[in-house]
Amino acid sequence: MSDRYAQVVNSPLGRLLAPRVGLPTPVELERYAPGQPVITGKVMLGAAPGGRLARAIASVLAGASVDVASALDEPLRQALADAGADASVWNADAPSEERFKALVFDATGIAESGRLGELHAFFGPTIRRVARCGRVVVLGTPPEACDEPRAATAQRALEGFTRAVGKELRDGATAQLVLVAPGGEDELASTLRFFLSPRSAYVSGQVVRIGPSGRRPEVDWDRPLAGRVALVTGAARGIGEAIAETLARDGAHVIGLDVPAVGGELAEVVERIGGSALELDITEAGAPAAIAEHVKKEHDGLDVVVHNAGITRDKTLGRMPRDTWDLVIDVNLSSAERIDAALLDGGLLREGGALVGVSSISGIAGNAGQTNYSTSKAGVIGRVQSMAPRLRERGITINAVAPGFIETRMTASMPVAIREAGRRMNQMRQGGLPVDVAETVAWLAGPASAGVTGNVVRVCGQSLIGA
Repeated sequence: MSDRYAQVVNSPLGRLLAPRVGLPTPVELERYAPGQPVITGKVMLGAAPGGRLARAIASVLAGASVDVASALDEPLRQALADAGADASVWNADAPSEERFKALVFDATGIAESGRLGELHAFFGPTIRRVARCGRVVVLGTPPEACDEPRAATAQRALEGFTRAVGKELRDGATAQLVLVAPGGEDELASTLRFFLSPRSAYVSGQVVRIGPSGRRPEVDWDRPLAGRVALVTGAARGIGEAIAETLARDGAHVIGLDVPAVGGELAEVVERIGGSALELDITEAGAPAAIAEHVKKEHDGLDVVVHNAGITRDKTLGRMPRDTWDLVIDVNLSSAERIDAALLDGGLLREGGALVGVSSISGIAGNAGQTNYSTSKAGVIGRVQSMAPRLRERGITINAVAPGFIETRMTASMPVAIREAGRRMNQMRQGGLPVDVAETVAWLAGPASAGVTGNVVRVCGQSLIGA
C-alpha cells in the first residue's frame, strides 16, 4: 500500500508547507539495486588512540573501493596506506562545505569514562556534515569481553551514545554500534559493508556483536549465497516472498514453503526466482519429517533456514480462547523448534549454515491485544540466545530479525489512525518495506557473517517503542 502522506509532504507544495506547520517529512530512502557499489560518497574514518580495529576497518573500506578521508592521525593514516586506500586528509578547522556519506569511528581504544570525550572530538565537527541517507557506524568491544570494569563501563556507554545519535540524525540517516570481540577482527567485512550500504535502509539504532568463527570463506559480494540452498517458510506473500526473492538474487536456490491454500501464489514466486515449492502445514505432526525427507532427497542438505511463517489472532487476554492462544504459539514458535530439531538431528543443516528467525517489535516491547503473538515472538528471541552457544560448536549461526511497521497486506488492513501512528513512530517517519527485512535476513544468512550469531536485529527505522 502506498504512503499517501509521504507523497503529499514530498510534493513541491508539501515540502514548502510541512516544515512551517511542524509536520514530519519522511524522505525517500535509498535502497539497494544489483550492481551498486557498497556506498556512494565519501566515508570519514576516525579512531580513539589505542584502538585495535583500524586495520580491519581500512581493509574493508579498501576492498570495497570506498572513497575515504581521515584526519592527520599517524596510526590511522598508516593503516589506510597499508590497506591500499588512497585517503584524503580532512581538517576540521579548514573552511569547507564537504559532506560525508558515512562516519565510521573505532572506539575500542576508549578504556575508561574520562576518554569518552573522544566521541565528541570526532563527531562534534562532523555530525552535521552527514549527507542524506548517510550512515554512522561506531565500533567497540563487547563490555563482557573487557578485562577491567572501567573499560567495560566505557564500552557499554557507546550503546547510549549511538542510539541518541540515531535520534538526532535526519533525512534518512542511520546509526549503528558494532561490538567486535577480540579475535573477531577479520569477521568485520560482512557487517560493516551491510551497515554502510543501502541494504540497511530501515535499520537504525542497533547493536550487533561479532566474534571469531575460524572460517574464512571466499565470498562473491554480488552473489554471496551462490551454490547454497535456503528454506524459507511462509514464502508465498509479503515479507516471506521478499526474503525468497532476495536470497535468490544473492545466488541461493530457494525452497519456498507455505500452506496448500496459497499454493498458486507460492508456485508463481518460486517460478519467478528459479526455486522450488513445498506445500505443507508446518503445524502438522508429520511436517518436520516431511521437510527433512524432501531436503535429503532433493538437495542432500540445507545451508540456510528462515523461519518466516507466522500468524496473528488478536484479542485481549481475558477474551482469548485457548485454541487461539495455542495456534499462534504453535505456528510462530513451536513449529520452528520441531523443524530445526529434525534438520539438526538428521545432519541436514550443513556446517557453515545459518538459521534466521523472524521475531517482532511486539516480542520486545509487548502489544496490547497480542499477548499470544508477543509471547511467541519473544520466544523466538529466547531461542536465538539459548541456541547460539550450542550451534557455534557445529559451525552454525542463529540470529533473528525483529520487524517494526512494515508495509504489507496485513498493515494495509489496519484502521487508518493505527496505521498512520505505526508509520510515523520511528526516526524515519515512515513504514519499512518487506525488502528491508529481506536484506537484513540475507546479510545474516551469508557465509561471510559466520562471526555474527546470537543477535536480534530490529528492522524498524529506530522505533520509538522497545529498546
